[in-house]
Amino acid sequence: MADSKLVRGTLILTASIFISKILGLIYIFPFQAIVGLEGLALYSFGYIPYTVLLSVATLGIPLAVSKFVSKYNALGDYETGRRLFKSGLIVMSITGLISFFILFLLAEPIANQVVDGKDLKGNTIDDVILTIRMVSVALLVVPIMSLIRGYFQGHQSMGPTAVSQVIEQIVRIIFILCLTFVIVHVMNGSIALAVAFATFGAFVGALGGLTVLLYYWFRRRVHLNNQLLESKVNHHLPLTSIYKELITYALPLSFVGLAIPLYQMIDLMTFNKALYGIGYDQVAVDKAFGAFSQAAHKLILIPVSIATAMSLTILPTITKSYINNDQTLLQRQVTQTYQIILYLTLPAAIGLSLLANPAYGALFGLEDIEIGAWILRYYAPVAVLFSIFAVTSAILQGINQQRFAVIGLLAGLIVKLSFNTFFLTQLGAVGAIYATGLGYLTSLGVNIWAIGKYGNYNYTFVLKRFLLISIFSLIMAVIVVVTKEAVSIVLPLENRLNAFIVLLVSVAVGGLVYLYLGIRSNLAGQILGSRFKFLNKKQRSQESGS
Repeated sequence: MADSKLVRGTLILTASIFISKILGLIYIFPFQAIVGLEGLALYSFGYIPYTVLLSVATLGIPLAVSKFVSKYNALGDYETGRRLFKSGLIVMSITGLISFFILFLLAEPIANQVVDGKDLKGNTIDDVILTIRMVSVALLVVPIMSLIRGYFQGHQSMGPTAVSQVIEQIVRIIFILCLTFVIVHVMNGSIALAVAFATFGAFVGALGGLTVLLYYWFRRRVHLNNQLLESKVNHHLPLTSIYKELITYALPLSFVGLAIPLYQMIDLMTFNKALYGIGYDQVAVDKAFGAFSQAAHKLILIPVSIATAMSLTILPTITKSYINNDQTLLQRQVTQTYQIILYLTLPAAIGLSLLANPAYGALFGLEDIEIGAWILRYYAPVAVLFSIFAVTSAILQGINQQRFAVIGLLAGLIVKLSFNTFFLTQLGAVGAIYATGLGYLTSLGVNIWAIGKYGNYNYTFVLKRFLLISIFSLIMAVIVVVTKEAVSIVLPLENRLNAFIVLLVSVAVGGLVYLYLGIRSNLAGQILGSRFKFLNKKQRSQESGS
């Protein structure tokens, strides 16, 4: 039952996050057509500092609340979680307000750091300042919304989070595309102004997501209040004790949640200057950074969305198993988590890397395909590292060893910071990808070791599964390359339609081959068969025999 609930919760969140990522990817195509790669770079200049401040504003509290509520619910104490929720809304409102003022006031120093004010071409310092200040308004709403999501997740209810994420994304995208189109093509406004209003879409989307969460709250209020009446115990913890315990969860969680934003912040502060030093002008830097931080990054986050959903789902379930000292269930949950991540993300990342040219050409056009596909080819495999880091950090938090997730992240950031400028000057734009990969490998080394030692986890079985998945992925990779080359002979990558057909055929053939291998070997059935009965070869054989 617990395994089924884990998979069900994962599927709900995976679906919502996957839909959100797909929507976030799809809107980039018309958005880029309106503002170009330089506009995407400007969008990143504003959005990256925002994501960092957002993580600081929430201090990891939403996921910490999920863990806290799950823990006390398991003990039969629903009252303590409710008291935390009520006071947390006030705390999130205050931290959101403080973070808004900080980001608003830091806009100018950040702009001076990331843009060459001497170059009259490309994005200017004033453009970056306006963009940062427009996106900072979202900090007033998003922390509150995140806390409510965490409370629902603590009750192992993933629906509110899933629906609100999708609605938030839809509202944000409609606002961005409509307003930027009007500004550029109707009002003949500047690209910089259009991008600034695009970042303001984060605030508008957050209002949409918050509305959905409030709807769920009022709809389930009676049920949640009945749980309070059914509380078996009440620990009567003072708020000081509640927040002391919460902070022990939240601080490590806030660091882990900052992983990708902090890596991007290092790039934001070093990428441009390093490329200036080897002869890039502002326009070339804008295009490279736009492709790296937005176009390619959006694509690789699609397989990472699975890991994001897993990390949200497994935290309360593993916490419950750990609190109840159910080692057998805990080991099974960790094994299942590793298998799902590897089975789904490894072939996706490999395929995306091999199909970088048709993927970028089909989705973003052929104008900047040389730099865009080049970056995507190297960046795609890093998605596997992002994914495993997300779930291993969640596992460490679930077994109360979150300090190692922090240690691993800090070690990785030090490696990233130490090598980023060097790799950029030696390898060009892809140097930032090498530094990111090396940093995440360092973090994973710490996380995997800590889970083995403090979770008493034996990796033998997972390593065997990893080897089998790698073999299947390699076979798939060969088929994908052969298919791509064969179709490209008939339909060379000379236009967007040809690129789309090459991509579609290659993905279809590779996906079918990988699925066939998984079903034929019953690997797919053993990993996902409890939810997708058609994948379970043995069960199908038994049913047909009966």
